[in-house]
Amino acid sequence: MRTGTKKRWFTRGVFLLALVLCLSVFTACGNEEQPAENAYSIYYVSNSETKVEPHYHIIQSDTSEEQLEELITCLSTMPDMLEYKAPLALGFEVLSVQVEDGRLMLDVSAEYKNMSAIREVLVRAAIVRTLTQIPDIKYVGITVEGEPLYDNAGDLVGLMSADQFINNDGSEINTYEPARVMLYFANEDGNKLIAAYREKYYSTNTPLERFVVEELIAGPSGQVAGLYPTINPETKVINVMTRDGICYVNLDSSFLNVVNNVSTEIAMYSIVNSLVELNNINRVQILVNGEVPASLNSAALERNLDYVTTLDNEGGR
Repeated sequence: MRTGTKKRWFTRGVFLLALVLCLSVFTACGNEEQPAENAYSIYYVSNSETKVEPHYHIIQSDTSEEQLEELITCLSTMPDMLEYKAPLALGFEVLSVQVEDGRLMLDVSAEYKNMSAIREVLVRAAIVRTLTQIPDIKYVGITVEGEPLYDNAGDLVGLMSADQFINNDGSEINTYEPARVMLYFANEDGNKLIAAYREKYYSTNTPLERFVVEELIAGPSGQVAGLYPTINPETKVINVMTRDGICYVNLDSSFLNVVNNVSTEIAMYSIVNSLVELNNINRVQILVNGEVPASLNSAALERNLDYVTTLDNEGGR
């Protein structure tokens, strides 16, 4: 393997050699026991192809380069659990691996395109969630014999981070669908809302409405300057339900504790305006612990653009 100051890569021949060497020095990947401090999660695809699930592996390597080889070996080796499959052992080959400035590019053979759309997304999820545990790797990209990868909808996949694949319950990742939603965050003064798109894969077991609310609570991604959280990050979603065009959002009492000088009204309309962007929602009713507090509007709310501004206008204050 050749190593430079910023770029590292290995071709298929060196990769296969590393595979043989690694298999001879460490125990089987995919241990389900309680993890140790040096345990990494190896994500495998279920035989039913409905989820990927992490299983622990005690890392034997010290450097990032060696850890990458070790994790790719695990992803290429069928686990002892017969109900799971290794994502890099599903009929295609890894041709090369290249790392530069926190970005890992994985080039695979043309057989990669023979996978079904569901399997392909699960394979991507397993690869990205596993390899981005290495501190030096923040993003993973996949190319097919040097050509960019496109998803089933014909959209360019590009670089992927671990948080693009949303856990359903913290222990397993179910079938994904891509989502592109409009979210409304606060301006610096906390008195206006600014819209921003967010693109992620989300679990099909999670209603899209709940995904929107949870992403609002998570706050701005940091990729766009000038956006600030509208909702206390300690807020828990109790449930979200839509009926007859009205979305009922039930949150815990942390929602009433404002952040960043954002009023409760601005926080409310960040939720309302974001949810009404979905085709099946016309109004939103916000509840706290199942009830409407005196401080909130008791009626279901419609979109309100009076609170909305743009980043251009913010710069011109």
